[in-house]
Amino acid sequence: MSRYLVNKFLFTVDRDPELVERYRNDPQGTVAWWEAERANVILNCTPREAGTWLKFDDVERRALAAHDYPKLFELGAHPFLTLTLFTAMFQRDYDDPLGFRLEYAHRLKRFSLPYPDITT
Repeated sequence: MSRYLVNKFLFTVDRDPELVERYRNDPQGTVAWWEAERANVILNCTPREAGTWLKFDDVERRALAAHDYPKLFELGAHPFLTLTLFTAMFQRDYDDPLGFRLEYAHRLKRFSLPYPDITT
């Protein structure tokens, strides 16, 4: 598991409203595109400044493509990154202002302390 790469995906997608919508509507295509085009771009650098070795493993790719934030949390994705991105994507589907956040908490309630390691 590359917590760094999963967190980088969550961070960069969350900061671009067009990518948030793209990920909401076409998660599998967005994950594949991002992995091919953005995974190896160094944060805060031009696309010419890039590495070549970062790739999601199959479990990460499936969890991202399925919007499976409990699995991402289990794998060690940072909970603030999953909460902010998935709230941006799904809060509009709820009438209650806390609707998605309550759903997020409900789906993560099986986890108890100590939580999965989120260090990168």
